[in-house]
Amino acid sequence: MPPRNVMLMTRTLGHGGTERQLTEIALSLDRGLFTPHVGCVESSGFRADELRKGGVPILELPLTSFMKPRCLVCMVRLRRYIHHHRIAVLHTFDTTMNLLGIPAKLFSGPVVLSSQRCYEDTIWPPYRKPARLAHMFADAVVVNCEAVKAHLLRDYAVPERKIHVCYNGFDTSVFYPAPTQRPPSLSGASLVIGTVCVLRAEKGLVTLLEAFSVVRSSHPGLRLVIVGSGPELGGLERLSSDLGLAGDCLFYPSTNDVPYWLRTIDVFVLPSLSEALSNSIMEAMACGCCTIASRVGGSPELIEDGVTGMLFEAGSVPGLVEKLRVAIENPELRRNLSQQGQALVSQRFSSQISARRMEEIYLRFLS
Repeated sequence: MPPRNVMLMTRTLGHGGTERQLTEIALSLDRGLFTPHVGCVESSGFRADELRKGGVPILELPLTSFMKPRCLVCMVRLRRYIHHHRIAVLHTFDTTMNLLGIPAKLFSGPVVLSSQRCYEDTIWPPYRKPARLAHMFADAVVVNCEAVKAHLLRDYAVPERKIHVCYNGFDTSVFYPAPTQRPPSLSGASLVIGTVCVLRAEKGLVTLLEAFSVVRSSHPGLRLVIVGSGPELGGLERLSSDLGLAGDCLFYPSTNDVPYWLRTIDVFVLPSLSEALSNSIMEAMACGCCTIASRVGGSPELIEDGVTGMLFEAGSVPGLVEKLRVAIENPELRRNLSQQGQALVSQRFSSQISARRMEEIYLRFLS
């Protein structure tokens, strides 16, 4: 049987965990089974370059609002593309594309799969009810961890038979431990604590800044590095100044070279208030960081407290201070946690494993 055409859809193709996972899946699918296509609202991001380099065609659907005539134009363009390329599976990866792609079920063509990769509290409020309707009409809903599956069962009343778990994956040829020369701004640090993520409110980075200000006073030479861009940047910079962290807390913008920054960090912290399955945590563990995260969502599916990393209660500055002190004062434990964490994610969460699981889901419906 010739390869079946599948279309993966996301809003943009730049920075972000969903964009990364869609790209990893599209490039890792078995081309003997599937020929991937990608649909998006904006195709100018660096992930688009990776996809084109990998021979994946991209359909741009320049949607600006679901309330404007252009929305109908985009739907007609999508319908024509589906029929012309005989798309067998249409898989939407985020809320915007759930709303645009699910009507494709009316085209009497492809199997249509929606996705839920976060908790509802992080979805823009006007999209929450339509997102629930999208899951109702989809043939199945793909989630990225057991915690989100439980969320859909409990809060959305989605039938369990419709929910399929496919864990995020990462490229093991890119994310791995390696010696790295730190930038001059970190060269004199006794220990580097840091994070790499999009700077949004739900990441809880205020907790990290406040906890760092406490441990820094009793451990000279510590540095905190925050790598990322987003709406919270200005507020975090002001808080850093108010806490007197100037010189010891460094901000760097989002970058394509995530592995470099992860290898400069000794203790990686993700203090999220809401999280599904974090790409940042997986990649930090893969690069050999001792990883500390808040006990939310799918993070406990990656981190066993005291074995592959450490967990604390979300929003608890004292809880994070305690874990940071343990990591700072126990270098042997720090090494053990980083080694165990790196082994776990490399064995269970590679992009190849994720792609094989996604293929199983697609084939189940096509059979």
